[in-house]
Amino acid sequence: MVIGSDKVFAIENLYVKHLREWIKDIYHFPAQSIFYDYYGAGLFNKLLFKAGISPIYSHVNKLLKKKIEEFNPDIIWVFKGMEILPETLIWAKERNIMLVNYNPDNPFVFSGAGSGNKNVTDSIGLFDFHFTYNLEVKERLEKQYKMNVILLPFGFELDDDLYTTVRLQEEVQKICFLGNPDKSRALFIKKMAEAGLQLDVYGNNWNKFITHPNVTIFQPVYETAFWNILYKYRVQLNLMRQHNPDSHNMRTFEVPGTGGILLAPATREHSLFFDNNSEAFFYSDLQDAISKAKYLLALPAIEANAIRIKARNRSISSGYSYKDRAKFVCKTLKEMVNA
Repeated sequence: MVIGSDKVFAIENLYVKHLREWIKDIYHFPAQSIFYDYYGAGLFNKLLFKAGISPIYSHVNKLLKKKIEEFNPDIIWVFKGMEILPETLIWAKERNIMLVNYNPDNPFVFSGAGSGNKNVTDSIGLFDFHFTYNLEVKERLEKQYKMNVILLPFGFELDDDLYTTVRLQEEVQKICFLGNPDKSRALFIKKMAEAGLQLDVYGNNWNKFITHPNVTIFQPVYETAFWNILYKYRVQLNLMRQHNPDSHNMRTFEVPGTGGILLAPATREHSLFFDNNSEAFFYSDLQDAISKAKYLLALPAIEANAIRIKARNRSISSGYSYKDRAKFVCKTLKEMVNA
């Protein structure tokens, strides 16, 4: 049983899709979707929740227990787990169900309302083992909680047919940033714009954070449109969140995986996945980012295309796709059950 979200942007959808190739019986319980549907239904529900008197978590966990009794899983894999009460996990553990967690955010640093809560914190020690994308989180879980932890980086989901279609686009000689805003991201982009660079940003509410003649704002994109945007710009800028300063994020693999040219911070983990100044480009600070962006924008098309091909080939050969990630997860879960 996979517990998380079933919304279009949810990473768990990709794992469910691919795990079904090797595991026939999978039930996807959309705990987070149930919560967000309730929360977004009206102001009254929001006020109840913020006041701490909403019944939504109790409702979600009651439904979850019923589904667990019906499905009787060997393994429950919780993605993040903000909606899951610790007592529900204890109840499941008493039924000899293996509990696994994967948090696509940092479980120790909550940078926003959706990045974590008390349920996440209080449940860390209840799981039999954790997957994590983050080396620092892995080390802390192992040292502080004495947990079994397995590194599971993010990935990309782009098959050969879609890749062939994406490549037909005419290149846009600008910098793109695809993601939602915060103050630090907006300041970084504003400084790049002030240096004379042209940037297009895609995400929610960017107009509340930045206004500059060199910055054009677009709504977020999904599915095929998402991959088209990642590929067609000459430079794809990556900016890390405050809870993720020395790690990687989803764009780390999505951009090279689609044959895009990644300009990302020089973090501990980025250097493990791609060769700098060849398969991707890593900057040490704002001025370095501006310098490398100008260099990439000035490259002849034939040289830029060579970078794109290297990025795509490295992503395929190193197994960075979500199908490869899911195959690793399947092998790991089977080994854990057998042990």
